[in-house]
Amino acid sequence: MNWASGALRTNWRAVAAQAKFLCPGMALCLRRVARIQLRGGWPFVPVSKMATLKCELIKNFTPEKAIHHNKISIIGTGSVGMACAISIILKSLSDELALVDVNEGKLMGETMDLQHGSPFVKMPNIVSSKDYHITANSNLVIITAGARQEKGETRLNLVQRNVSIFKLMISNITQYSPHCKLIVVSNPVDILTYVAWKLSGFPKNRVIGSGCNLDTARFRFLIGQRLGIHSESCHGWILGEHGDSSVPVWSGVNIAGVSLKNLNSDLGTDKDHEQWNNVHKEVIASAYEIIKRKGFTSWAIGLSVADLTESILRNLRRVHPVSTIIKDLYGIKEEVFLSVPCILGENGITDIINVNLTPGEEACLKKSAETLWKIQKELSL
Repeated sequence: MNWASGALRTNWRAVAAQAKFLCPGMALCLRRVARIQLRGGWPFVPVSKMATLKCELIKNFTPEKAIHHNKISIIGTGSVGMACAISIILKSLSDELALVDVNEGKLMGETMDLQHGSPFVKMPNIVSSKDYHITANSNLVIITAGARQEKGETRLNLVQRNVSIFKLMISNITQYSPHCKLIVVSNPVDILTYVAWKLSGFPKNRVIGSGCNLDTARFRFLIGQRLGIHSESCHGWILGEHGDSSVPVWSGVNIAGVSLKNLNSDLGTDKDHEQWNNVHKEVIASAYEIIKRKGFTSWAIGLSVADLTESILRNLRRVHPVSTIIKDLYGIKEEVFLSVPCILGENGITDIINVNLTPGEEACLKKSAETLWKIQKELSL
């Protein structure tokens, strides 16, 4: 028995060395070892049949290292985070998708659920952890985590509950991905984008709030519903705060270049007998109504964030109404973040479009800035 054990150890080393060459990461190949028998005993089987099958099926040709051209990390796997994840996956925007959440059980469940859909779509490598090391070397980090908006609660009331959460998140993100771009989705998004910018120390072009990208989509959808025209062919903008003080730019609304204001000079005012200003009221009420009915908003914001992601990672240079610092624009003197039309590319925000606002629209934008500044100036960062 001692002789057999010694012979086995000698053959184990020889076969393991060969298996290491043929099948990296495997101890040895069962086909060879199965022939080694101890006297009076059963064949020695040190590895699983599955490992053997892999060794039989695959012969390593050359060593390789994983190369990830586009890595996206999503912080928070709640309803919004997962809507962002599936929208990004369906657009095939990343080679690797990293998910982070403090709720480890839910995080693993969501990860497995996505992975099991890989036969149906071009699924990126999906990794997850409650530790931020998983986000290392991300091109883009999307922040959806934070205290959830409660029924009847305004976005601005959320701010104090979310600032302390952001302090932890941002320090970890900057540690592992110091060159990434940030998209902030958590509400109140304009103030929290300012918080992320201050805490990260990133240049202003790399910190982007999802802002009024969704508000504008809602605006165009509702205009299209009234006119019987697809929303993609309806052009108009919601600027300012992503919230109650947002500004509809009625002077710029057009269909195929035809200004609706030229057709109805009272458009968007209280004098308008068609009451088009109700469209903007519906935009403001939309989130509250959805939260009232289903408890949260998710799908539209996920699609909106994927739209921003595509413009950045594919360097499309499309124009989006996203939240950025607008100090010294439109007469605003404070360091506030509001949505204005921005060109998005691989460097984040590359340019800002100078919109010709009417005096009334510019006054509303300043009021939107004042609304945010009243809360923002009290923050302790």
